[in-house]
Amino acid sequence: MTPLQIGILGCILMVVLLLSSMPVGFVMAVVGGLGFLAVTGNPHAAGAMMVNELHGVFGSHGLTVIPLFILMGQVAFHSGLSRRLFEAAYRWLGPLPGGLAMATVGACTGFGAICGSGPATAATMAAVALPEMRRRGYSMELATGAVAAGGSLGMLIPPSVVFIVYGIMTEQSPEKLFIAGIMPGLMIAALFCVTIYLLCTRRPALGPPAEPFTLRQKLAALGGIVETLILFTMVIGGMFFGWFTPTEAAAAGAAGSIVLALLKRRLAWAGLQRALIETVRTSCMVMVIVAGALMFGRFLAITRIPVLLAQGLSALPLPAALVMAGIVGFYLVAGCFVDALALVLLTIPIFDPVVRQLGFDPVWFGVMIVVITQMGVISPPVGVNVYVVSGIERDVPLQTVFRGALPFLGALVVSAGLLIAFPAIALFLPEHGPRALRFLAAVALGIAFQSLAIAIAGRLSGSRLPAGRSTAAAVATTALLVMGAATGSAVQPFGGVWIGLGVAACLAVVLARRILERRWIQLAWPMAACAAATVAAWVTVVSKALPGAALP
Repeated sequence: MTPLQIGILGCILMVVLLLSSMPVGFVMAVVGGLGFLAVTGNPHAAGAMMVNELHGVFGSHGLTVIPLFILMGQVAFHSGLSRRLFEAAYRWLGPLPGGLAMATVGACTGFGAICGSGPATAATMAAVALPEMRRRGYSMELATGAVAAGGSLGMLIPPSVVFIVYGIMTEQSPEKLFIAGIMPGLMIAALFCVTIYLLCTRRPALGPPAEPFTLRQKLAALGGIVETLILFTMVIGGMFFGWFTPTEAAAAGAAGSIVLALLKRRLAWAGLQRALIETVRTSCMVMVIVAGALMFGRFLAITRIPVLLAQGLSALPLPAALVMAGIVGFYLVAGCFVDALALVLLTIPIFDPVVRQLGFDPVWFGVMIVVITQMGVISPPVGVNVYVVSGIERDVPLQTVFRGALPFLGALVVSAGLLIAFPAIALFLPEHGPRALRFLAAVALGIAFQSLAIAIAGRLSGSRLPAGRSTAAAVATTALLVMGAATGSAVQPFGGVWIGLGVAACLAVVLARRILERRWIQLAWPMAACAAATVAAWVTVVSKALPGAALP
């Protein structure tokens, strides 16, 4: 048999073994070792390959980031950090329709910044948020769906175990991948909140709003996120500015989480023991999967399947974008049946050469893979996060959790489309460094301008808009302006269209009621305020942040 035929048979055997419920790491190791033996015909070479890969993984200095980041998340959980994050998000978002579910998404985003695992984030927030949502009369369909979907953010918000493994497999910088996941992660969290808001606006019984908190109570709750901000800034900021290598950042994060928990006297000896045991158990599982994937990758390499596939796909008379769409479709379907980490490890040796041959950025592709596999962890029949939530809330039927998670698939599809249309969402921070931070600060200032002006316009028109709605309008209109600048139209006459869209978005929120009531005389001042807010945001974001040029 030729090496190509052996490679195809090996892939078929791997699928059969996976369907038999054999552990993924062992499947890839067995198929990789037997396939290497079949191709080379040399038992000593096959044995040496397996031993070298095992030793290389478990003795690798670079891979110590995995247990260290896992330890950071475990210590944060056992010290009660997840509950404090949820309380802070609840006080700010609770009074909105579906506010408690939005708070769950916000807490998942914060906890994902120190956890790195989607199922772990879902399990943690299910234990914290579901009892509170049940007590507040929330539909358990929405509650469990929000936890399952929000938990998937742990895969994308850095530090992410999937990004670490992807970086190892493709020889990409883990810090670049981490930084590339920040803006897409925040975008998806915002889209999840929009989904909840729309569902609860249409059907208020799904998530009744809570009683509003005072400003003092809201500010007091912000103390619960200080530890998260310290750890996230130390780890990701340290890598971003070149102060730490990924391994050093992971060590600093793990040590910092223990020190903060001890200083606040929130970590008992029993909690530290449980954190260490869970870290060892999870780390060993991940390491075995990585070792098995490397063995399987070595087997595929000598069969030349990845090279032949890359050459064949690149030679097709099809646009590169269409080929990429096919790859994305494959991940979308396969993610419904295979665990996210296992899917990345199984397929990267095959698709990485294809992506490079087609000219796509491997960092952007890594973010795309994680976003698409996020869909898989909440999709039937093997939605890992759904099973995790169902296992914790045993009185809620599994099909109810799946139904609750389905609306969030739409948000993930939209986010994947935005990443394809605007790759800068993922690549802006890693490519432009501190300049990108200056730009984001200007965007935040532009949003503040918008929010204040919209609130004033609401009062002038008699609408008295809630702060949350005016801020949402500010975010939406500033996003339109940024998209216009990012596509280069800010320095062209066509840029006026984006300004017009921004003004229209403001008016749609502020003046909808007055337009329906045909109270035209009251519209002049609000229209002027909205236009001024939009232009002010435009000037702030483009002219002040990046003088004399549109966004990169």
